[in-house]
Amino acid sequence: MAAQSGLTATKMAQKKLEVKIVISKADKNKTRQKRHRRVRGKISGTAERPRLNVFRSNTNIYAQVIDDIAGVTLASASSLKETGTKTEQATAVGATVAKAAVAAGVTEVIFDRGGYLYHGRVQALAESARENGLKF
Repeated sequence: MAAQSGLTATKMAQKKLEVKIVISKADKNKTRQKRHRRVRGKISGTAERPRLNVFRSNTNIYAQVIDDIAGVTLASASSLKETGTKTEQATAVGATVAKAAVAAGVTEVIFDRGGYLYHGRVQALAESARENGLKF
């Protein structure tokens, strides 16, 4: 059959390998949520070292400093009123949440990236928070 179509066995095998798997956006989000639940089972914010949580939507980014034992948000910031590119907004949010946390008496946090890759907006927020006084 391969001889009839003009393809050798190796070329047919290569054609089979070229098939791409497309992962839907819903599957990516489910995978992220699963990763986030797995990480949250291992980390928890305390009064001495609260958790810096990040949530990223398509248009905005949100950050909270949370004491999980008391169930209290100590500081928060979002990009709802920020202007510029998404990465610039994330940098501004990182600076804002760090300043609010330092004002609340928090200098050390545990970084919870929310199941997102440490890249792009999440990385910009983290680096900005570090530059503005948070240690993690």
